[in-house]
Amino acid sequence: MQASNQDNLISIIVPIFNELSSVTEVVKQLMVTPLPAGLEREIIIVDDGSTDGTTSVLQELPDDPRVRIHYSVLNFGKGIAVRVGLKYARGQIIMIQDADLEYDPGQIGDLLKPILEGSTEVVFGSRFLGENRGMQLLQNLGNRILTATINLLYGAKITDAYTCYKIFTRRVAQKLRLQARGFELEAELTSQILLAGYGITEVPIRYQARSFAAGKKIRPHDGLKGLLWMAYYRLS
Repeated sequence: MQASNQDNLISIIVPIFNELSSVTEVVKQLMVTPLPAGLEREIIIVDDGSTDGTTSVLQELPDDPRVRIHYSVLNFGKGIAVRVGLKYARGQIIMIQDADLEYDPGQIGDLLKPILEGSTEVVFGSRFLGENRGMQLLQNLGNRILTATINLLYGAKITDAYTCYKIFTRRVAQKLRLQARGFELEAELTSQILLAGYGITEVPIRYQARSFAAGKKIRPHDGLKGLLWMAYYRLS
């Protein structure tokens, strides 16, 4: 990660793959959502080889110094997209925002408060403590199994290990040694944060799930990969 002295800057990493229907809206919301006083934003969009027209939409966005876009020729996976975003992040606080609008950017201010108050260096937005709409039974069960497993392996007490909303300080980010390529990133991030000795503060969030037919991409085999990564870090 690049060095930075921008103490008042938050870096919002947005990994994108084939989100034509929502990409314009999510960027718009990220630009206008209120932040705590004195905090500035940079939005780092990583287009992970989109093939549905998302790339063209991103190329047509108005120029704004707060927005930087990295284009990948191929689809490598969310893990690599986030790692690219971390490489270019300059802020002292870093967060991840999916581009499908299942997660409402209007909640960012609330998610930042525990870090800004100095009570923690890591915040997860929990769908299971907040307003969880539309999550299918198997998705619900899978998330709970993955979270229960990571709690068991690492002695944690969190409710949502696979939430997109993971926010952490630059100091935490600099200790990460991420290797995951796909959605197993969620397990890897959580495992490495816990192994580094950081407590995770959870904040309730609003969540509106979408169906696979509507473009949801994570699949059951991604959960199995996540379980393997949890065990790998615990045993190694």
